[in-house]
Amino acid sequence: MEIIKKLISEALIARKSAYTPYSKFKVGAALLTSTEKIYSGFNIECAAYSMCNCAERTAIFRAVFDNHRKFTHIAIVGGPENQENLTDFCPPCGACRQVLREFCDPKELKIILAKNTEEYKIFTLDELLLFSFGPQYL
Repeated sequence: MEIIKKLISEALIARKSAYTPYSKFKVGAALLTSTEKIYSGFNIECAAYSMCNCAERTAIFRAVFDNHRKFTHIAIVGGPENQENLTDFCPPCGACRQVLREFCDPKELKIILAKNTEEYKIFTLDELLLFSFGPQYL
């Protein structure tokens, strides 16, 4: 339980630094590696929308850059930039779910969707990405 609150706290901190001049929707994520190292990330927008990067993928790519390839948990928070107290859960987009699938067992990865450290829901990747396509199919 303590690690869940730590991850949510780290995601909330990361959210504050999100670069969102267009959507004004800030997202933060905190990813836990199998060696218990935490990598945070936030969404980064670009005028050419297709070049944007989500918070979850920012955290994953930072971890992969440091040679981590196995993850156990990810906490995700998000909402309008002027909203300090989040009112909704912010699930990962399809692209982020697929990137998570690349590095995680979908039955084991815990995805924590949170409003704050007290209000959260936990899902497995398998629950959020049914019948996923993974490396074993190649």
